[in-house]
Amino acid sequence: MKHALIFAAGLGERMRPLTDYTPKPLLKVGGKPLIVWHLEKLATAGVHYVVINTSHLAEQFPDTLGDGSRWGLRIRYAYEGTTPLETGGGMLNALPLLGSEPFIAVNGDIWCDADFAALPSEPTGLAHLLLVDNPVQHPHGDFALDAQGIVHDEGDTRLTFSGIGVYRHELLRNWRDVIGTAAGAEAKPPRFRLVPLLRAAMAGSAISGNHYHGAWTDVGTPERLAQLETALRK
Repeated sequence: MKHALIFAAGLGERMRPLTDYTPKPLLKVGGKPLIVWHLEKLATAGVHYVVINTSHLAEQFPDTLGDGSRWGLRIRYAYEGTTPLETGGGMLNALPLLGSEPFIAVNGDIWCDADFAALPSEPTGLAHLLLVDNPVQHPHGDFALDAQGIVHDEGDTRLTFSGIGVYRHELLRNWRDVIGTAAGAEAKPPRFRLVPLLRAAMAGSAISGNHYHGAWTDVGTPERLAQLETALRK
């Protein structure tokens, strides 16, 4: 895979006051911004082009990261305006910059030691999701994974979506049929979540996945950021 998308347009409301002046993906942990951990891993995995969607304090991303050349990458920025487009709208807005082949997408506000090169370059269906054990703050999980590696919306043993996946453009082809007239769908550009599209595809067994057992953190609060800092120091 040559292309990747990093979701970095969130407002970081739960991280305030840290995000009053710094976008959450640019908060430092282990001596460097969260998003830089992703950029380094993407470069190591052979990715050449990275699209970063932005909104809150958007100007800080190019000021901090530049054009990506220091990591051997080419970074493009997809500004979403002052109101973020959510994950689905953000991905749709970035598609013209993501080539035509499957691409990696990763949430900018997580930390994970997974090897991106181990992700499938050609998902068997419309997407492949990396799932992790349920954290304390999300005990009921998101999706179920069967023995054949197919992800389902329902199931006895549920795991949490890590925010890391590989996607085909076709996942968004009929987005309006799934989203309908939900709030934000008629905005220009449209604003909607990705999860309904994933669930619709799961109904046709078109989403694969795997259970990752390594380190993963959803850096959603200042406390979790501090815990991650402590863990990395050890």
